[in-house]
Amino acid sequence: MGAAGSKLEKALGDQFPEGERYFGLENFGNTCYCNSVLQALYFCVPFREQLLEYYASNKSTGDAEENLLTCLADLFTQISSQKKKTGVIAPKRFVQRLKKQNELFRSYMHQKEAKAVKSDTETSSPPENTANGSKSALPNGVLKEPLVTWVHKNFQGILTNETRCLQCETVTARDETFFDLSLDIEQNSSITSCLKNFSSTETLNAEDKFFCDKCCSLQEAQKRMKIKKPPHILVIHLKRFKYIEQLGRYKKLSYRVVFPLELKLSNTMEDSDIEYSLFAVVVHVGSGPNHGHYVSLVKSHNHWLFFDDENVEMIDESAVQTFFGSAQEYSSNTDHGYILFYESITATNKS
Repeated sequence: MGAAGSKLEKALGDQFPEGERYFGLENFGNTCYCNSVLQALYFCVPFREQLLEYYASNKSTGDAEENLLTCLADLFTQISSQKKKTGVIAPKRFVQRLKKQNELFRSYMHQKEAKAVKSDTETSSPPENTANGSKSALPNGVLKEPLVTWVHKNFQGILTNETRCLQCETVTARDETFFDLSLDIEQNSSITSCLKNFSSTETLNAEDKFFCDKCCSLQEAQKRMKIKKPPHILVIHLKRFKYIEQLGRYKKLSYRVVFPLELKLSNTMEDSDIEYSLFAVVVHVGSGPNHGHYVSLVKSHNHWLFFDDENVEMIDESAVQTFFGSAQEYSSNTDHGYILFYESITATNKS
């Protein structure tokens, strides 16, 4: 990538951010999804900084037992400490660890790879109960903050599932945590409308009646999901792969779904003026779920970059809209936004 790297440096010129590194990642065979997500996580600056800090402090104490997150931290350290500004790095240790922990990863299907990356980044943290303020001690007796606190602080939000009995009007609320929102999509829609549908009211009747504790019987009810506590980093997964019963297989939905550079959650939250800024998009390239390719778009220091495994290049901000999807079912454009990463503008300064 010497020529491509120098081309990127030339394109940025004096505007090349001081201390920043733009490195492509080597593909080890069907690891393009993994590479795309890794780039999105690397340019999630609060997460990157806290991960590097955690790794540095644990490395000095010899307390870093290898897991997926320490492998991720090792990779991020390799990238950030490079003398060159651009180049290619092989995320070999991370991929090997991922394969070791996930038999599914070894299959040819990118979708399984996606699940593997997501689940293990969460489960590499200490048990959930350590997030409630307990500390873990280092061998020398110094207390350290458990890893789970800042991983959850960045990515975890809380959803409230509200069910209102239509007989006695009693509202039952149940909270659950989430790391990403999976949204159903429609043709010629937007993230805002998808979020509105996500939080729309559903009536439970006939065979789906709700058992009301107050009435002590099955009753018709209204159910609604809304965001109670939004995360600092909002990850939105667009359900582009749908199982079609008549076909007996999954089909990719190439629907055009507009995702704005700035997003408000007013449709899914009450009394919320929280605003998010888009900083990364994982794009699926191809017509079907079992084949294709993944690339990522990343915003860094007000510049947009295109990462395609080993290759990195600058793109104009206006190019982001070319990944919204196709307005017609059959189109030559198969590059569609699949996973969106938004950062709360109030949580940290935009990078």
